[in-house]
Amino acid sequence: MHVASLTVELHLPLAHSLKEKRAVVTPILEGCRRRFAVAAAEVAHQDLWQRATLGVATVSSSATRVDETLDAVERFVWSFPEVEVTAAQRDWLEAG
Repeated sequence: MHVASLTVELHLPLAHSLKEKRAVVTPILEGCRRRFAVAAAEVAHQDLWQRATLGVATVSSSATRVDETLDAVERFVWSFPEVEVTAAQRDWLEAG
């Protein structure tokens, strides 16, 4: 079993309220869940207007499949012109 997570730091320069931030972040998270069958959530900076940290996790019997899925998720997040990706980090969980 192979488990990995992707943490993506976002800057939302056009958001001027938490409502505007949610209008941008929600479609990204829902799109990740629907398109790639991953767990996805906003994991930090929920109280800041122009900053968000998204966490995505996936599990598979193949390390290659996990890598491909997280690559696709990262490309999907980058495809939103209203956000700037400031950092992305991938972490693997050792499974016995």
